Amino acid sequence: MGDMANSSIEFHPKPQQQREAPHAGGFGCTLAELRTLMELRGAEALQKIQEAYGDVSGLCRRLKTSPTEGLADSTNDLEKRRQIYGQNFIPPKQPKTFLQLVWEALQDVTLIILEVAAIVSLGLSFYAPPGEESEACGNVSGGAEDEGEAEAGWIEGAAILLSVICVVLVTAFNDWSKEKQFRGLQSRIEQEQKFTVIRNGQLLQVPVAALVVGDIAQVKYGDLLPADGVLIQGNDLKIDESSLTGESDHVRKSADKDPMLLSGTHVMEGSGRMVVTAVGVNSQTGIIFTLLGAGGEEEEKKDKKGKQQDGAMDSSQTRAKKQDGAVAMEMQPLKSAEGGEMEEREKKKANVPKKEKSVLQGKLTKLAVQIGKAGLVMSAITVIILVLYFVIETFVVDGRMWLAECTPVYVQYFVKFFIIGVTVLVVAVPEGLPLAVTISLAYSVKKMMKDNNLVRHLDACETMGNATAICSDKTGTLTTNRMTVVQSYLGDTHYKEIPAPSALTPKILDLLVHAISINSAYTTKILPPEKEGALPRQVGNKTECALLGFVLDLKRDFQPVREQIPEDKLYKVYTFNSVRKSMSTVIRMPDGGFRLFSKGASEILLKKCTNILNSNGELRSFRPRDRDDMVKKIIEPMACDGLRTICIAYRDFSAGQEPDWDNENEVVGDLTCIAVVGIEDPVRPEVPEAIRKCQRAGITVRMVTGDNINTARAIAAKCGIIQPGEDFLCLEGKEFNRRIRNEKGEIEQERLDKVWPKLRVLARSSPTDKHTLVKGIIDSTTGEQRQVVAVTGDGTNDGPALKKADVGFAMGIAGTDVAKEASDIILTDDNFTSIVKAVMWGRNVYDSISKFLQFQLTVNVVAVIVAFTGACITQDSPLKAVQMLWVNLIMDTFASLALATEPPTESLLLRKPYGRDKPLISRTMMKNILGHAVYQLTIIFTLLFVGELFFDIDSGRNAPLHSPPSEHYTIIFNTFVMMQLFNEINARKIHGERNVFDGIFSNPIFCTIVLGTFGIQIVIVQFGGKPFSCSPLSTEQWLWCLFVGVGELVWGQVIATIPTSQLKCLKEAGHGPGKDEMTDEELAEGEEEIDHAERELRRGQILWFRGLNRIQTQVSQPLSHCSLLVQPDPHKFSMAHPYPASLQIAHHLFLMQGPVHLVSGVLGRKERLRTAEVG
Repeated sequence: MGDMANSSIEFHPKPQQQREAPHAGGFGCTLAELRTLMELRGAEALQKIQEAYGDVSGLCRRLKTSPTEGLADSTNDLEKRRQIYGQNFIPPKQPKTFLQLVWEALQDVTLIILEVAAIVSLGLSFYAPPGEESEACGNVSGGAEDEGEAEAGWIEGAAILLSVICVVLVTAFNDWSKEKQFRGLQSRIEQEQKFTVIRNGQLLQVPVAALVVGDIAQVKYGDLLPADGVLIQGNDLKIDESSLTGESDHVRKSADKDPMLLSGTHVMEGSGRMVVTAVGVNSQTGIIFTLLGAGGEEEEKKDKKGKQQDGAMDSSQTRAKKQDGAVAMEMQPLKSAEGGEMEEREKKKANVPKKEKSVLQGKLTKLAVQIGKAGLVMSAITVIILVLYFVIETFVVDGRMWLAECTPVYVQYFVKFFIIGVTVLVVAVPEGLPLAVTISLAYSVKKMMKDNNLVRHLDACETMGNATAICSDKTGTLTTNRMTVVQSYLGDTHYKEIPAPSALTPKILDLLVHAISINSAYTTKILPPEKEGALPRQVGNKTECALLGFVLDLKRDFQPVREQIPEDKLYKVYTFNSVRKSMSTVIRMPDGGFRLFSKGASEILLKKCTNILNSNGELRSFRPRDRDDMVKKIIEPMACDGLRTICIAYRDFSAGQEPDWDNENEVVGDLTCIAVVGIEDPVRPEVPEAIRKCQRAGITVRMVTGDNINTARAIAAKCGIIQPGEDFLCLEGKEFNRRIRNEKGEIEQERLDKVWPKLRVLARSSPTDKHTLVKGIIDSTTGEQRQVVAVTGDGTNDGPALKKADVGFAMGIAGTDVAKEASDIILTDDNFTSIVKAVMWGRNVYDSISKFLQFQLTVNVVAVIVAFTGACITQDSPLKAVQMLWVNLIMDTFASLALATEPPTESLLLRKPYGRDKPLISRTMMKNILGHAVYQLTIIFTLLFVGELFFDIDSGRNAPLHSPPSEHYTIIFNTFVMMQLFNEINARKIHGERNVFDGIFSNPIFCTIVLGTFGIQIVIVQFGGKPFSCSPLSTEQWLWCLFVGVGELVWGQVIATIPTSQLKCLKEAGHGPGKDEMTDEELAEGEEEIDHAERELRRGQILWFRGLNRIQTQVSQPLSHCSLLVQPDPHKFSMAHPYPASLQIAHHLFLMQGPVHLVSGVLGRKERLRTAEVG
């Protein structure tokens, strides 16, 4: 390790401060010295500290700080330290400017085609060939000059350009506002991350960014270290340094062997104090980020030249993704002998099958490809038919010759046909789909913040809507996590309430107070209430708070005991972890002997007790028979009342017999039991109702806890997880493992499948059991649907289960940094009811997208058929290019805004989850789409062919080039838009409900958009003139258009009356990728996974999708910044983009994932960086 550490020296720019050595700003260490020091490890580092400073306290003196009191909290001093040693802040990547976003939106292939067509059309309209007036070119320009409108030929081209500009600006603005939102969210996450430091002898929680060199920081189990430091004092401290070194083994840290603590590493066990020696860009993490900054530009250049790696995102994006507090990369010391093995391990790791794509993504991708194909075919046919019709009519029927002077005129016709074709394509392709998804997700994420859900991965929000199982912790999630001791067993007596201090022998009382005060984290305290009459504040571990509260209830105080034996005088600490399920502390007695205090789960610790204190405080032997007796009479009754039982014990070692402290089983044995206490953690009052809602919604709630089985069962019954008379299982971890493992001790899926469907409570479970259960439920194939599992966790060791689950919830208050890192959503109030809210929002996202699809596809079907048949019969689309673009804007951008922001209702929880295979477009929706399409087509074709007779106006059919807009076609356009507006109201309901106005006023955005669109439509029709090909309409004509529009609502009721069950012929669309389509790819190891949709693309080799140039996919992702928040999750599917660039923008937000392969050649020895898997 020491070897690797030096490798970094070579690529550090030597800081300026070296010149002003030896004393920077009055401190005894320069920045360069500290940086060099932090590059050393283990023995080398110790040697350096001894040579340069004598010991760690010498280093503290040089940094003008006290190892026990910390810094004086003076603003000037802190500011001075920030100036000399830097701030604890790594500057994020610059956000993209609005202009860059505009440029990226312009890359959309369909928009480019339109721009080209418009420019050609513009150019030709300004070119007046000399032979234009001659009869030879046919009736090409007839009627145009009569009105003197020939000069107005440029208007159509200009109008198309204008509408393209509108679309681009809207897209760019959407991205820009999303970026702003995510930056805000990101800074909120950063502000919420706090760390404990000592200043003026007081323990303070300060934001991570406020740490300075010289601060004395408290580190404890589960922390993510925010800065580099040197350990002053540690208890059983183990660190996971894999994020920096790639070594997965935990590294033991101690002040006398290896005191170097590095930023970005995780504390896996123990606790301690460190002096901060490097922050921000000077810390180990910061140095890597700085290098990445240098590496970014080079990567981009390489990308542009070679575009060498299909899956690689540009490194600047990677850099942004890593800004989320954690170092998401690992540095590989290639210098070390095992460099080769590392590579091998890397490759293996890369081949592990990734987590499946989110359900919605799979369905949408597939649907978009199908619609895109259909649109492409339709537009191609339209262009071919128009060109053939024109050629045959002009050159065959009329028998004209192709004259040179007529060429520009003919070309103009072809350009017009081409524009119509492109317009059909534009209308057919639902580019609003990713926009709808993005808006819906972004809106939900913003609103979920108010419901105490902080979403870290966007797609988690939608996956939650499909959840079928929730594995929840007990403590803090289902319960209030405000623990109090309510029963105790002291001196042979079972007290049902707190005993009077006088009832206890002084010896017992004294031992109890010492055992509790010393054998708990010194950071855990009970502080006086903030408000008069409120409860005392509990700080730190809640179980320990309950015990300290018990000491206070016995009219004693823990603080004097701690002052008498401060933390650095503790001889040895075995900190609590999930394997030990106990904590022990050793102190040296005045006579030279040792005393060990231990506390832990009662059934585990009582097995290690051989004596117990009787009512006089004397030892009496405690045999296995006594223990069974005690379990039956004391512990089980307490547990059945839902109490958590904790045993408190001690052991004395005489002066001569110092044991081998590393042999923990020997040391923590032969104990004397002082007391057993029952701690109550009341169920949150709102939880039973929330669990009832989950069960009604088809979601099974399981409790996974480390507590005793009786306690767990009692709490589960109070919550309603288990109901009397139901067939359920409550198992302990041991029994669970016995049932699911074969003789060789391997887990068998079919054994698991017999257990999990009935399992409701898993008690005394280890984190491995939790992971096994989650994995078993997800991998199970017993039901017709794959289960979608959500898991809650707060401990460091919950990391693997949180990662494996479809949605991982970490606790915002009680959760460790490691758990938050591994999670998808953080519950800011640690409350189970917030999970139910997340389910509601998830289902709402799904429904919003279905509503949008129902509306969008109706418009698509109608617009494409109208443009296609109109063009074939009358050689001109009844809906002009500019009008189509306006319709496109209504149905894409506005409709996605209106329908994607519908707030969720409780009724969403009355149905079962949709599941992975349920199609996006159900039979009911298909009925609505086709039903409304029939109505709209009937109206439009009637108007097109007999409208002029009905309204008594001139026919607009077969109008020559550049002729003025006709009332006839304006009425068709207006009616079409009116029908869309009223159909948008119909689209609010997708399950066949009758009342489409239900709750319409609870969504102001919807009302504003519908009214706004109506207002703009009036302006376009009355004053749009030539650019919009509109002619003003009379009041009577307007009323007819409105009447037909309102007909949509009536027709909607007619459609709702037709029972869907009768319409067997209707197909559903937008299924998830089928199972058979997945397996062959997943089995092929080493091959990059290609989802179904991408294979479809490859098969079709569609020009349109192929036209998307790779750079767009790799370099120009307008949303790279969003990934600041939405971290790359190495488990999730990466996918090619089936949408054009403008969609990718939105799409990216909603995919925001995929492994980041990044090789940076800048690092001194080509150190390899990769995304690290936490946990």
